[in-house]
Amino acid sequence: MLLASYNIQYGKGKDLKYDLARICAAIENADIIALQEVERHWPRSGDVDQPAEIARLLGGKYYWVYGPGFDIDANGGKPGNRRAQFGNMVLSRFPIVSSRHHLLPKMGLAKQYSLQRSLIEAVIVSPQGHALRVNSLHLSHCGDGDRAPQVEKLLEIHRTAPLEGGAWCGERDDAEWTFGKPQPPMPAEAVYMGDFNLTPDSPLYTRLTGPWSGDYGRMSHAGGLVDAFVVAGGAENDPKDWTCDTCNAPLTHRRIDFCFVSTELSKRIKKAWVDQKAQGSDHQPIFTELDY
Repeated sequence: MLLASYNIQYGKGKDLKYDLARICAAIENADIIALQEVERHWPRSGDVDQPAEIARLLGGKYYWVYGPGFDIDANGGKPGNRRAQFGNMVLSRFPIVSSRHHLLPKMGLAKQYSLQRSLIEAVIVSPQGHALRVNSLHLSHCGDGDRAPQVEKLLEIHRTAPLEGGAWCGERDDAEWTFGKPQPPMPAEAVYMGDFNLTPDSPLYTRLTGPWSGDYGRMSHAGGLVDAFVVAGGAENDPKDWTCDTCNAPLTHRRIDFCFVSTELSKRIKKAWVDQKAQGSDHQPIFTELDY
């Protein structure tokens, strides 16, 4: 199973041109795709419904869900439900049996521009019958002070999801609420992909992956998370493995896009890499191959 994550910067490439087809070409071989900075009805990107257009450009071969954090009126002063939205997306070649949209904590800053951030969760069942929670998220760009509560929320979601059960649970005699199907799963096995806006030297990276031991390396918690790129043999903080080259200049060429997986999946990681040749965004797409 090939996973991809890409902050697409609403289709704006390194040449400052908007081109969603170029974005799709970079990720079209993946089985499951997490996208960030996907928008609807913004003038800057041509007033396009980007989630629908991305799904179309990928040939209609993917199940998909979209979750906007930023959501404001775009009706031009007239009544209606047209919204300008900015958020995250998950696409899957396999059925998405349920989905949840989580808004992340946000500081009401007095000066710095701050966006509502969110996490979109898709519960996916593979052809082999394995259930997996796949999450696409984008944390605050403002600083670790703003990101810290968001990381804690992510860890809470990871910890409590299996205890909360699927989209519905329990027993019901009629099919009106169950569609005649068994209750959907809410597995402990999970993947969190996206733009975390933090680097491996941040204390928040340690909060996500466990403390460092000079003798044993990262001491990941049972039931916690590991960095798939590192498990596959990459370095935590090597400049050549950068995923973003223009964010928050002059701090360029940083690894801030990650695929974190639950520790149960660490032995299933076969390979992970960054596509440094992609030109469709100010970020690079990252890929993780799982034996799943």
